[in-house]
Amino acid sequence: AMGGAGVADGRDATAIIINPAGMVGIGTELDVAISLFSPKRQFSTTGAPSFTPLGTFESSENLFAIPNIAYVREIDATSSWGVSLAANGGMNTNYRNVTNPACVSPPLPATNGVFCGGTTGISLTQALISVGYAKQVGNFKIGVAPIFGFQLFEAVGLLAFAAPTTSINGAALSNVGTSHSTGFGGKIGIEWKVLDNVRIGGVYQTKIKMSEFDEYAGLFADGGDFDIPSNFQVGVSIDVMPNFTINGDFRQIRYTDVGAVSNSTRTPALFGSIGGPGFGWRDIDIFKIGAEYRTDGPWTLRAGYSHNQQPIGSDHVTLNILAPGVVTDHITAGGEYVINDNNSIEFGFMFAPNESVTGIEVTPPAPNPNHFITIEMKQYEATVGWKWKFGN
Repeated sequence: AMGGAGVADGRDATAIIINPAGMVGIGTELDVAISLFSPKRQFSTTGAPSFTPLGTFESSENLFAIPNIAYVREIDATSSWGVSLAANGGMNTNYRNVTNPACVSPPLPATNGVFCGGTTGISLTQALISVGYAKQVGNFKIGVAPIFGFQLFEAVGLLAFAAPTTSINGAALSNVGTSHSTGFGGKIGIEWKVLDNVRIGGVYQTKIKMSEFDEYAGLFADGGDFDIPSNFQVGVSIDVMPNFTINGDFRQIRYTDVGAVSNSTRTPALFGSIGGPGFGWRDIDIFKIGAEYRTDGPWTLRAGYSHNQQPIGSDHVTLNILAPGVVTDHITAGGEYVINDNNSIEFGFMFAPNESVTGIEVTPPAPNPNHFITIEMKQYEATVGWKWKFGN
C-alpha cells in the first residue's frame, strides 16, 4: 500500500522481508497475506510480413494468487528472530491459437504460433524462505536473514530455436515440462534512529545462487543457469507528526548479475552456450515514496508511488514477447483496520499504467528492419492480510 517504501520503518512482521533489522521492537506477531495479481500482457506487429505474425495478440494468463507469510518472535527487548515465505508469481505468458501464415511445417515445428511452435509462453515461479535475527544497540538496529530460494520454470512453443545452428542442445530448450532449481543467498539490513522522528535504513540482498534448470540447458545462457539477481535499498522515514509518517526509498536491482536475464538477445552465440543470448534486461533504479496516517480510531490509511527505469530496450523486444516486463510506474493505496488488541485486517491495491516498447523483429534468421514489434503491459493487484499480535 506504500509503493514498496519503508526500509527505515519496520512496524510489523513483514520487516523480515523488507529489512530484517526492523524486526526488533514489534513484539511477537504473525502476518499472513494473499495477493491477487493481474498482469495484462500483449504484443502487436506492423510492417512487412515476417516470422512473427501481423496483428495484436494477448496473453491468456491474467490472474495469479501469490501468498506471503511472516512470523517474528521477540527474544527480549533488544533482539528478535523471525521466519518468512515471500513468493513471486505472475511471470507467465501464454499465447494460444495464434494464426501465423509464416509457419510452414515442415521445416518449422508447427503451422501456427508466435514462433511457429504452437501455443507459446513461459512460466516462472519463485519462493524465498528466510530465517532472520535482529539486534538493537542504542539507536542502531542490525538484522541478518539467510535465504533459501526455490524456482519452477516451463517454456513451450520455442522449438523453432532448437536447431543445431541456434542452440547447443535443442532437446533441452522447449516443451520439456517443468524444471526446478534451488539455491541460497542472504540479506543484511540496518536501521538507525538519528532523531526522535527520523530514521534511516538500508538493506542488501546478495545474488541467490541457484542450481541450473537442467531441462532448459539449451535455452538459458551458461547451460541453464538462472540465478536471482542482487539488489539493495536505502531510505529515510520521517514522522512529520506523531501519527503521520512519510517514507522515501531508493532501490537498485542488478539484473546484470544473471546472464540469462541480461545478456543481449543479439549475442552471436548459441542459446544455452557460455555467454549465450539472454533477454537483454538492464539494471534498474527505483524511486519509492509512501505515506501512512494512523487515526485515533481503528483505521490506518496508506498510499504510495514508485517509478523505475525501463529494463528492456528496443533492440530486445522480440524475445521479450515472452516476458514483457515493461511497466515503470506503480500507484498504490490501502490501509489497516484494528479489530482488537491482538488482531487487525490489512488491505492494499496497486495499479501500474500501461507501458510499451517498440523495436524491429530480431530472430535467428536475421533482423528485419521492416517488421516492427510492440510489447506492452499494465498491472492490477489487490492484497488482503491478517495480522495477529501475541500478547497485549
